[in-house]
Amino acid sequence: MIAVLLTINMVLDLFKWLLIIMIIMSWLFTFNIINGSNQVVATIWRVVNAITEPVLAPIRRILPAMGGIDLSPIVVFFGIFFLQIFITRDLPGMLGL
Repeated sequence: MIAVLLTINMVLDLFKWLLIIMIIMSWLFTFNIINGSNQVVATIWRVVNAITEPVLAPIRRILPAMGGIDLSPIVVFFGIFFLQIFITRDLPGMLGL
């Protein structure tokens, strides 16, 4: 059971890093630092977007428009933080591990 909890925690860490990559790439696109027509950059963007968008899209529908600022990654970071705390501190005690 501990192995499953540690694996879930690792997947959540990986998702946090993908969110950070998505945020940084979106800034770099916005300020014209990287070119979206570059094949490598476009491929990385598509992969990161395909992984993060299913989690971010429902949150974007709920959050009000903030004038071009996307707050959905912050909500996801709080959710991941809560889940990691729950997995590492509370769940093992509840399961008697």
